[in-house]
Amino acid sequence: MTPAAATSQRSPSALDVGDTLSERAASLIERDIIAGLWPPGGRLGVHALSAHYAIGATPIREGVSRLVARGLVLALGQRGFRVADISRADLEDITRVRILVETEALRAAMRDGDDIWEAGIVAALHRFRACLERAPPTMHEGAPEFDALHKSFHTALIAACGSDRLLRLHEDLYLQAYRYRRVMMRRIESADWLAREHGELADIVIARRGDAAVERLTNHLRSTLAVVYDDSRNAVGA
Repeated sequence: MTPAAATSQRSPSALDVGDTLSERAASLIERDIIAGLWPPGGRLGVHALSAHYAIGATPIREGVSRLVARGLVLALGQRGFRVADISRADLEDITRVRILVETEALRAAMRDGDDIWEAGIVAALHRFRACLERAPPTMHEGAPEFDALHKSFHTALIAACGSDRLLRLHEDLYLQAYRYRRVMMRRIESADWLAREHGELADIVIARRGDAAVERLTNHLRSTLAVVYDDSRNAVGA
C-alpha cells in the first residue's frame, strides 16, 4: 500500500485525534514558554518534551513546529528546536511590526466599525477595569484572568478591521511580546495607571479620532520597550 493510500484510508476520527494532540502539545508548550519554564535560548528536545507532557513524539514535533510559525521557537534544521531568545533588538522589531499591523487594523476598524464594535470595546474595558479594581494584587501578566482580559481588550479595538490575516498577525505578535510584558508588569505597581491608560485609549478610538487614536496606540505599544529597558529615548521610533 502506498503512503497516499494509507493516508486516504485513515478515518476522520483518527485525523481529528492527531490534530487535537498536536494542538494540545502546542498549547502546553506555548504556555510553559511564556511562563518561563522553558527559558529563552533553551533547547527543546522532542523526546524530553514527549516524556514531560505524556504526549507522543509525533504530535509534540508537530506542536513545536506550530510554535516556530508563531515566532516562539526556532528550528535548528536536523538539530531540533530551541526557544527564541529575548533581546532589546527583538523587542524593537516586534514593536515596530506590531505598530504597522495594529495601526493599519485600527484605522480600518474605525472606518468600518459599527455600534456592535463600539459596544465590544466598552464591554472589554469594563471587564478589565472591574477586575483591576476588585483584585489589583493579582492582576498582572501571568495571572490567567489578567492575560485573558488584557488580550480581549486589545483584540476588541481592531475586531472590525475586516481582515482575518491582520487579526492573526496581531495575535502572533501579541504573544511574542508577552514574555517582555511580564518583565514590564513587575515594574508597575498602580492598577489605576493601567485602568486610566486603557480607558483613554478606548475613548479616543470610539470617538474615531483617526490620527490621535493611531498616535495613542503607537505610544501604548512602545511603552513596553521603554519600561522593560528603562529607556525614555525608545529606539523603536527612531
